[in-house]
Amino acid sequence: MKELGGTNGLSRRDFLRSGLVFGVGAQALSSGYAAVPDVFARAVLSAKSAAVQNDKVLVMIQLGGGNDGLQTVIPIASSQYRDFRPQLSAAAAKAQPISKDIGLHENLKGIKTLYDAGKVAIVQGVGYTNPSFSHFDSIRVWETADPARRQQDGWLGSAIAKNYDSAGHPLVGCACGTTNVPGMLRDLQATLTVIDDVKTFGFQGGQNVEDVMGTLYKSTPGMYGALFDTAMSTVRDTVAQLRTSSSKYTPKGNYTDKVQLVYSSKNQLAAALQLAAELIVTGTGVKVLHVTLGGFDTHYTELNRHDALMNYLDSAITAFHDDLTAYGMADRVMIATWSEFGRRPKENASGGTDHGTASPIFLIGDGVKGGLYGETPNLSKLDQLGNLSYAVDFRAVYQEILASHLGVDAKEILGQSFDRVPFVKAAA
Repeated sequence: MKELGGTNGLSRRDFLRSGLVFGVGAQALSSGYAAVPDVFARAVLSAKSAAVQNDKVLVMIQLGGGNDGLQTVIPIASSQYRDFRPQLSAAAAKAQPISKDIGLHENLKGIKTLYDAGKVAIVQGVGYTNPSFSHFDSIRVWETADPARRQQDGWLGSAIAKNYDSAGHPLVGCACGTTNVPGMLRDLQATLTVIDDVKTFGFQGGQNVEDVMGTLYKSTPGMYGALFDTAMSTVRDTVAQLRTSSSKYTPKGNYTDKVQLVYSSKNQLAAALQLAAELIVTGTGVKVLHVTLGGFDTHYTELNRHDALMNYLDSAITAFHDDLTAYGMADRVMIATWSEFGRRPKENASGGTDHGTASPIFLIGDGVKGGLYGETPNLSKLDQLGNLSYAVDFRAVYQEILASHLGVDAKEILGQSFDRVPFVKAAA
């Protein structure tokens, strides 16, 4: 990922294939360039007549650090859980039952309400063979959908490159609340946009990119000059869309970034989801979004830290769903959580948990067929290392998202087929 403020080696490839990087605050977007109407986005998206024709949107939420699945979807009926976790099992008494055996964390009240309404699917025991306990290695596996660690491109980046006109419309794939293209979206053939939520509007690096590009264009005749000009035209159009999008949008959910986390995250999830909602409801043509909440590497004093993270996650997702519902778009959007791994079943001496294996995935939206999928982790049958055995290959979840929600050829992206996990009401 290259910063757009730099001048070394800049080309259309740097702009359009590595991603457009903006520092964007909600207030700062509201003035500036002329309006770009919603019909522009629709016209560009329809350019690939043989590809995706639906209006579905996917929002991936990364729970960075390794979310503790047993503290999120809690085995409330398990005596083994209490034996393994003398301190952490205090959460079981306050959990919100969704069956006789398991309950949601007490701070997931908004998600519990959505679950009761049939709008949340929970896939339990998700993982892969020969799991890695390294953050970086396991993140790569989840981002590329390749447990063999051969692929470099992200599974969603590949989906974008093969199915959407991202070269003509850089807002098809978008990461909110960060300054880098997430590996899940990365693909050399996909155009991606990264929008960071800051108070001033400008390109990453703080330089006047238009002046720099103008100088390069004037001194670079012929074909390369035309590439620079094309890149800048794309940038101007995208900036115009973003500014217009902000001017048309009023949030209808109760977003807040003022939650004081016990273990602070560098990522403001509520702000990132509010920006995602803005892009969705104002008709920018966005199809795939990625946001992140960090802080889940809870090796010590986990109880209060995880409680706070669950509260923050719940309030942000609830506000986002309320916003989409008020705009009549909750049936178009699927939220999916992911984390590089779960935690070990046994708490450690520091009142935390170390890197583990299988964990649950949440799928949220009005188009979701709610309920429990997969298998509840069996704490009496751990693997040779004392970790949970997985029941559902994570790529089976990806397959359902791709095929049934986005309406693309999942096998083309994943390279093989998996048993269905049917958490989508009606296939796209």
